[in-house]
Amino acid sequence: MTLPALINKRVIILTGEPSGDAHAAPLIRELKKKEPGLRVSGIGGPCLSREGVRLFYDIKELTVMGAVEVLYQFSHIKRAFARFKLEVHQHRPDLLILVDYPGFNLKAAAWAKTFHIPVLYYITPKVWAWKKSRLKTIRKWVDHAALIFPFELPLYKRSGIPATFVGNPLLDQFSVSRIASQSVLPRTKHGTGSKTADDFVIGLLPGSRKNEIHSLLETMLAASCLIKKQCQTVRFVVSAAESADLSYIRGMIDTYEKQIPVSIKKGSVSNIFSQADLLIAASGTVTLEAAIHGIPTIIIYKVSPLTFFLGKRFVRLDYVGLPNIIAKKEVMPELLQDKANPVQISDRAIEMMQPANLHQSRKELRFVKHMLGTPGAARRTAQIAMNLLN
Repeated sequence: MTLPALINKRVIILTGEPSGDAHAAPLIRELKKKEPGLRVSGIGGPCLSREGVRLFYDIKELTVMGAVEVLYQFSHIKRAFARFKLEVHQHRPDLLILVDYPGFNLKAAAWAKTFHIPVLYYITPKVWAWKKSRLKTIRKWVDHAALIFPFELPLYKRSGIPATFVGNPLLDQFSVSRIASQSVLPRTKHGTGSKTADDFVIGLLPGSRKNEIHSLLETMLAASCLIKKQCQTVRFVVSAAESADLSYIRGMIDTYEKQIPVSIKKGSVSNIFSQADLLIAASGTVTLEAAIHGIPTIIIYKVSPLTFFLGKRFVRLDYVGLPNIIAKKEVMPELLQDKANPVQISDRAIEMMQPANLHQSRKELRFVKHMLGTPGAARRTAQIAMNLLN
């Protein structure tokens, strides 16, 4: 039943990137189930717009990559913040929900608090990796943190920040029924899926940004040639994100197509998950998605020497891959910088292709998935929002 006290309540939700927009949409959907009369506005993209959120700024103007692009887009960020302040002045919301995008959102939280507006932060800054000082800022300006990784909770509790581990939204994003159905498909000699007994598929996931693809795909393809020499029945599938330059990817593949059987799957990475027995992937959220699907993965990471040096100095982590950080051990092999070369990638892949090693890897990935909690992150976060609105 709708509580009379919540009729005509206003909520502002702020995202800054497509991933945040995608995760924010289910939260608003769950919130409106609990309170259909809520009026929601915000900064977002197509996902939030489809949920009926009135956008006062579109994230397509805020998606930035690299120092030069950040400087170029600074005027858009400044304009977005001005729109946010105007929205607060004109409509005085009853709750501000922040989703990821900490540089912008923490400033928004501070501004909101000058008007005594409650603040909920969903998908909080990665203070466990770097900028731990942000915990003081969060404690000062945020009323409740909805955490998506289990290891975050002790850190927030020690810092005196009201927080709840709500589970990981990726468990909701990927259909649980589909993941479960994949796990019971007839096993091939090597993996899962409707392939012949001698057919082993390796998915190549070079990332979505052009600089990532430029840096990693050629290395992956060269490694694939070495793998093919030792395993004639293997074939390869390259994942191309919707935003990726397909002609650029095809141009790189053309150089190798006479040496290896390789195809391209454009769109959602789940297109690859449904086929692959093994993945060679750029570090990032996709490795956690692979863990949820139980697909053994080799993580490769290559950046400029300066970026790597700065990362080693300021980032306090033993691993770059989220599954390894969660498991506190290397459940997915990591090949970084000079080690991310064709020879070492192919050697590790051939080793992992052995049935016993695939079985052990899947077992460890099931543990990672268990650590992420159960589906329902958006629903639990919506309940926290309702409590703050009350």
